[in-house]
Amino acid sequence: MTQTIDAAVAAQGLTLPAIPRPRGAFLPWSRLGNQLFLAGQICERDGEVLYPGKVGAEFDLETGKLAAQACALNLLASLSDAVEGDMSRVVRCVRMNGFVNVAPGFHDVPLVINGASELFIALFGEHGRHARTAIGVATLPGNAAVEVESIFEIRD
Repeated sequence: MTQTIDAAVAAQGLTLPAIPRPRGAFLPWSRLGNQLFLAGQICERDGEVLYPGKVGAEFDLETGKLAAQACALNLLASLSDAVEGDMSRVVRCVRMNGFVNVAPGFHDVPLVINGASELFIALFGEHGRHARTAIGVATLPGNAAVEVESIFEIRD
């Protein structure tokens, strides 16, 4: 039996959320051949931002990592939709871009985004390792602490 993304997430002690409703005129995912582009997801559940504010002010590094993990779970919900839940269709995570709403002087942006990267690696092993950019920004939608987007290679 092929494992579902939902079951793999549950095995990590986490829950796969519903795909968040886009906060603009865009789709949660778009496919081009075997590349799946997952739109940026903030750290929200059921339309509510879980971590509103700045990492380095309202939140410490560890809480920032939890916010990044929440973003990754939202990305996984979109991924699951795109592959109809079938983890065997996921070849690998190719790229991740992470954005952290930071207080002035906070320099551990890459460590925050590790919260998302580490979840992908836990789920997909070496196929979860990816190229990545981590950027500190002045603000994000909904005053979210973190936003993450990714690109996956998938098969039919």
